[in-house]
Amino acid sequence: MNAVMNPAHAAPAMPAGAAGDVKLVKSAERTIAILEMLAAAPKPLTTAEIYKQTGYPRSSLHWLLLTLLELNWIEQSPEGGYRIGTHALLCGTAYLDRDPVMEHVSGVLEKVRNATTFTTHYARLDRSDVIYLATRQAVDRRRLSSRVGRKLPAHVTALGKAILAELTDAEVRDRLGEGPYPLLTPNSVPDFAALQTELAGFRKAGYSLEREQNTVGLCCVGIVVPYRIPGTDAISCSIPTELATGQVLSDVVDTLRGAAAELAATLRAAGIR
Repeated sequence: MNAVMNPAHAAPAMPAGAAGDVKLVKSAERTIAILEMLAAAPKPLTTAEIYKQTGYPRSSLHWLLLTLLELNWIEQSPEGGYRIGTHALLCGTAYLDRDPVMEHVSGVLEKVRNATTFTTHYARLDRSDVIYLATRQAVDRRRLSSRVGRKLPAHVTALGKAILAELTDAEVRDRLGEGPYPLLTPNSVPDFAALQTELAGFRKAGYSLEREQNTVGLCCVGIVVPYRIPGTDAISCSIPTELATGQVLSDVVDTLRGAAAELAATLRAAGIR
């Protein structure tokens, strides 16, 4: 589901203000781009495939891959392709272990999941994407499969839209640009003009809603967790579209509102900003 981006073009396309005026170290930038590419790829990538997507000089790419392999940041499949390695997992779990917010999230997600019976997510805005930091599966696990660490474009998720609605239209445009945006399904919002209209409605309603914009067959409701201004995190429920009636959506919104307010109060009381 996650499209593999071309790291060779990633830096010029970076939203204004995302990296400030920092002069990027080329070798470090390339290393991170390779790791992110392998993390997003649905299968191991060969050296030729990585070269095709990055355009990095073959000699530099060869030594970068060997270094990452030796240090266990990547590993090779029996067929010779490269995939993400164990040390990447160690860094990812360390982030969750050390983020002061996360120790307060699990209990709230479980309460929402148990109250609604639907899969519940917690995510944070990362430039133009959202990263899923915690998930509690639906009571009926057959309804949805998801995972921590998943990254999706903010404009196609209720989580992302809830957070983007905290920003001004100008700030959203700076992050995402005018478009066209990547389309994950035929229902994905295509550009800034369409997203702007959605966000205006979400600001009035106090919650976001998307139907089959990133996954066919699923509807999602999202609400920002207001412990920061503007908000950076949101909580959501994913609902099979056949179950997403008006009453169900209303009940889910009420549950999410209560959970978001409870979590925000807990975080503020703990001095977490």
